Amino acid sequence: MDVFDYVETRPAPPPKDVSGLIWNILTVVVLLLVLLVGGVFLLIFMNPNVGLNPFPPDKAPFPLFAVNPTATNTPLISLPPTWTPAPTEEPSPTPTLKPTLTPWPSPTPFAMPEDTPTPGGMSFIVLQGSPKASPNIFHMDRGCNWSGVYGQVRDLSGRPLSGMIVHLGGMMGDKSFDGQATVTGLVSYNGEAGFEFELGDDPVASTGRMWVQLVDISEKIPLSDKVYFDTFDDCDKNMIVVY
Repeated sequence: MDVFDYVETRPAPPPKDVSGLIWNILTVVVLLLVLLVGGVFLLIFMNPNVGLNPFPPDKAPFPLFAVNPTATNTPLISLPPTWTPAPTEEPSPTPTLKPTLTPWPSPTPFAMPEDTPTPGGMSFIVLQGSPKASPNIFHMDRGCNWSGVYGQVRDLSGRPLSGMIVHLGGMMGDKSFDGQATVTGLVSYNGEAGFEFELGDDPVASTGRMWVQLVDISEKIPLSDKVYFDTFDDCDKNMIVVY
């Protein structure tokens, strides 16, 4: 009988398929890029002035209400209550003469300063060129389906004045706006002391019938004249800016 050495041979294992692992890695990278781009767009949407925005909005395109300087009275010249005589040398004995009247010293003439009149006599005035019509740049999602009034209040140094009360009144079409009021600082599209009134969903034309006015905290004493403005049935002029 012949003797044979029997050697069991096993088949070689098939090569591993790494294509699935590569696709998984690429999928994760794409998801991370989508999340990153979405986060950047959300940040720009919430704060258009962030440095990542390649097209930041223009800053402070509209100047606003300016404080009118109030004239002050210059105090009058005051004289001392009494005159103090200067000491004199003891006179030598002389014959006695009849006394004569001593003339009263003439006062130094002076003029009272006059107050400088201010335009309208108000504490706040609008600048030349105001009001003016502008496209709706703050509610772009509504486009032409919005009309309103926007403005700000600043002092002479350009500092924003929040907490100022603004009244709106007048007629646009057959709609009355008398009695409406707001406070500066409630909107901050273009600064810290902005105010805004929404007039309607569609632009309506009117001529010199609408106005805004600054008043004191009691809402009875005006701090500015009534500023009248026109409205337009034009989508490129549906926001009135007062400055």
